[in-house]
Amino acid sequence: MDLFQVTIDGQIVNVAPGTTILQAAEDAGVKIPTLCHHPDQQVKAACRVCVVEVEGSRVMQPACAYPVYNGMVVHTNTMAVREVRRTVLELLLTHHPQDCLQCERNLHCELQTLTQEAGIRQVEFPQELRNLPVDESSGAVARDPNKCINCRRCIEACGELQGVDILASINRGYDTVVGTGLNKSLADLACVLCGQCIQACPVGALREVDHTQQVWDALNDPDVHVVVQTAPAVRVALGEELGYPVGSGVTKKMTAALRRLGFDKVFDTDFTADLTIMEEGSELLDRIKNGGTLPMITSCSPGWIKYMEHYYPDMLDHLSTCKSPQQMFGALAKTFYPQTQGMDPSKIFVVSVMPCTAKKYEANRPEMRASGYQDVDVVLTTRELVHMIKQAGLNITALPDEEFDDPLGLSTGAGVIFGSTGGVMEAALRTVYEIVTGDELPSLDFEVVRGLEGTKRASVELIIPEAAADGEVGTSLQVNVAVASSLSEAKKLIELVKTGQEEIHFIEIMCCPGGCIGGGGQPRPTTNQTRTARMNAIYREDAGMPIRKSHENPAVASLYADFLGSPLGSVSHKLLHTHYTKRKVY
Repeated sequence: MDLFQVTIDGQIVNVAPGTTILQAAEDAGVKIPTLCHHPDQQVKAACRVCVVEVEGSRVMQPACAYPVYNGMVVHTNTMAVREVRRTVLELLLTHHPQDCLQCERNLHCELQTLTQEAGIRQVEFPQELRNLPVDESSGAVARDPNKCINCRRCIEACGELQGVDILASINRGYDTVVGTGLNKSLADLACVLCGQCIQACPVGALREVDHTQQVWDALNDPDVHVVVQTAPAVRVALGEELGYPVGSGVTKKMTAALRRLGFDKVFDTDFTADLTIMEEGSELLDRIKNGGTLPMITSCSPGWIKYMEHYYPDMLDHLSTCKSPQQMFGALAKTFYPQTQGMDPSKIFVVSVMPCTAKKYEANRPEMRASGYQDVDVVLTTRELVHMIKQAGLNITALPDEEFDDPLGLSTGAGVIFGSTGGVMEAALRTVYEIVTGDELPSLDFEVVRGLEGTKRASVELIIPEAAADGEVGTSLQVNVAVASSLSEAKKLIELVKTGQEEIHFIEIMCCPGGCIGGGGQPRPTTNQTRTARMNAIYREDAGMPIRKSHENPAVASLYADFLGSPLGSVSHKLLHTHYTKRKVY
């Protein structure tokens, strides 16, 4: 391929045809400011912050959208370019509240950063704030349209990435702002509360509903016993905002930090991830053997569950009846745990630290009260835990390595990989294969279901030895599985199943791209690059675990022996399984 020669601020670079000025500038080591641009999204050229001068062009061009040609000469730092960018930013600021010190995005806001870098100390235009209502109705995702800069990144995240499509630009001209369908609140729409719009937003127009004060209040109450559980994806993302490189596993530092915050017990959601595999694997085998509804679809992603309830209510019987690991933990934390400790369950306050905003919604579902109380009292995102750690003045890099508490802190590598797309499937296959065949797996790593690819498929042959006789090998059972992450990919797969175009026995679906590592509550920015780094950290954690199969977790075995009885038994059914609700789109 012949390369184009492009001159950017006097520096010659050779780039492939189709390269944009923005990409060519990066190769030349020149930073061009952007707002509407996102590395994983389509080109929008909406904000015009990235304009540059191209010799021979009568007007300035958006660097994010303008393709290079051979011999092009570009100027990114002339006085005229700086003045245009400054004017664009000042016009954005006329609509934008100047409450940076109180904003959740303070010091992490792209508009604030560009304003600082442009040297804007005063705005020449009169300020005209919108004074629109803030929507916190969902209890999970909050919208503040007053801070919207109409970059439209959230629209693409909701529409193209997730296929939910409840956000759109409304009004015209200077009054244009991103709003919702029929101007309804999120609680009244088919929003799945996944938080991918939050991940896309460059400012504070979208955020999670903050519950940190409720946790501080509980920690400061001497009459309350506060326990915390941490999801697998949190431990490979938390460090990003606390002094560690992206993709660092900080499990033992995180555990130490949670104790310093004042939690009475620090437990691990991975424990109930292992428990989920025991219940879900047993449910799958029961459906296969007894003619149950197939394919069975995993149910640990609350955004996905809500999506099915809204958009495919006629297919709810395909969902596993298993609760998510978060909710299984909550049920046990207010039944099994106080029973073993001789405690009053009404005095136990359960906090979850999750990579997911939809988990806040899940914890408040009326079905999640199997213990007789609300099983999980408060859900914090990874970002909210970061805020608490910083408020407490903790430097986690200086803390000692500490382990989770027993009995709900022992887990396996299979529980850890729940945090990545394909992880639930891989964990299930490790257990189902060995339970059915009675043989050990030659390799525990199912590479075929790993990675950021939207949809993955595999087939696993299970030889059932009980059927063997007179020297026969046994009955062969071919199990077809599929994995999808992001709701747009999930929709494609479900449509194939619905129309009978594919024969699949077991499907894992994660609402967010990449799985929980890319959840709406994770540190920003979350891009495919950061997802890959976190995913690699998840699998390093798995590889370093002394036990890597859920059915070999001794604490889970003791739980069944002493409390639950057996998978799918009466106690398990009451505490660990649930049902779903048919919902309308509006």
